[in-house]
Amino acid sequence: MIAKRELVRIVRTTEGIRIDPTGKLSGRGAYVHNLRSCWEQALRGPIQHALRVEFTAEDRETLARYMNQLPPGEPATTPSPIDHQQDKGD
Repeated sequence: MIAKRELVRIVRTTEGIRIDPTGKLSGRGAYVHNLRSCWEQALRGPIQHALRVEFTAEDRETLARYMNQLPPGEPATTPSPIDHQQDKGD
């Protein structure tokens, strides 16, 4: 199991996709391990499925900018880099 402090929450809000460092934003959320390799895997499609959304160009740019500041890490195997979470407000 991955410690929650090693995960980054991404939230689908009415204003678009947001990184939620506080874990308190309202909306459908999913957690991704805080390694670039996990984000690369998640951004290929699983995170869109988890959030039930198609990313806009702006969403992709926001997530890519955040991803590029993360440490590279090893390619994710098991567990999945995405932890599905259903939040209130969905």
